[in-house]
Amino acid sequence: MEFLDWLRLSLVGLVIAVGFVVDDAIVVIEIVIHHMEMGKTRLQAAIEGSREVIFTIVSMTISLIAVFIPIELRGGIGGRLFREFAVKVSVAILMSGLVWLTVTPMMCGWLISHDHGKAHGRLYR
Repeated sequence: MEFLDWLRLSLVGLVIAVGFVVDDAIVVIEIVIHHMEMGKTRLQAAIEGSREVIFTIVSMTISLIAVFIPIELRGGIGGRLFREFAVKVSVAILMSGLVWLTVTPMMCGWLISHDHGKAHGRLYR
């Protein structure tokens, strides 16, 4: 039974971590698209957008990791059970923060395109 509890908590930790990673990437993509809608080039929008949210990204990463530190330091059986969960989520949040700061702005500057003259489709309207 102990192995199944450990496995469930590990899977829950990974699901929560995926949610954090996707949520954090959306923040960066939204600000880059906002700058592109203001008429800036893809590269300018990616650079200025990442500069604009860098403090937010770093502070969110630190605060989310700070939430899981007490779980890692817990003693007893509950501490041993939840330690894997807390470590997985903390490492995923740290990696997510690094991806936000490096890969996401670069991918936005490279892949996102915005045509000011083109009308949106029916579904968007």
